[in-house]
Amino acid sequence: MEEQRSAYWKANLSILGWCLGVWFIAGYLLPIFMVDALNTMSIGGYPLGFWMAQQGSIYTFLVLIFFYAWWMNRLDKKFDVHEE
Repeated sequence: MEEQRSAYWKANLSILGWCLGVWFIAGYLLPIFMVDALNTMSIGGYPLGFWMAQQGSIYTFLVLIFFYAWWMNRLDKKFDVHEE
């Protein structure tokens, strides 16, 4: 039983680490530190750096929320701790 809990927690931390990595890239790296490189391209007439800071990071966060919920549902079923 303890081994299964440990494996579940390890898988959960792996998913969290991946999500935090994507969050860091979308929320900090791209819109703050790479803004000059991104501004060479545009989306809808706006520089990509501006768009990423205003809209892209929000869309990324929403996708991360749904991804995390979907992946955790799969993980819960795999370890038989899901709600019915």
